[in-house]
Amino acid sequence: MNQFEIIGIVSVLGWLFLAGSALASYRLGWGQMAKMALTWLAIFVGLTLLVGFFYPA
Repeated sequence: MNQFEIIGIVSVLGWLFLAGSALASYRLGWGQMAKMALTWLAIFVGLTLLVGFFYPA
């Protein structure tokens, strides 16, 4: 694992934290919050895989 992969992982985790904190600010029920959090997780994982597919190491 090189330094650029570590930067990518840290940035994805940072964006996930940002999205999670924005989601928590709505104070929704647990079911609705879990659904939205899984949707955000799928978006970020999908984008990460898409970028990794077009820009292989």
